[in-house]
Amino acid sequence: MTKISKKHTPEFKAKVALTAIRGEKTIAEISAQYGIHASAIHKWKRQLLDAAIEIFANGKGKDKPDALSEAMIADLYEKIGQLTVERDFLSKRSGL
Repeated sequence: MTKISKKHTPEFKAKVALTAIRGEKTIAEISAQYGIHASAIHKWKRQLLDAAIEIFANGKGKDKPDALSEAMIADLYEKIGQLTVERDFLSKRSGL
């Protein structure tokens, strides 16, 4: 009979991985606390560290917007310009 593995949320995985990274408890203690196999904890810890390296390597952070944000900002500026032109036109037509 095979055992079906549980599906854990990304938030839970991050919490467990951060606990392992802090080093306040051993992997065995964390495994017992959360009821997760030690190999899963090692895997999640490695994934978290790899992702952190990629974040810093790409230079993406709160200071630098990504391409999607820049596209959205450009669209918003375009819309602001269009609304300004319409407002000016309507104010001239209405005699205000």
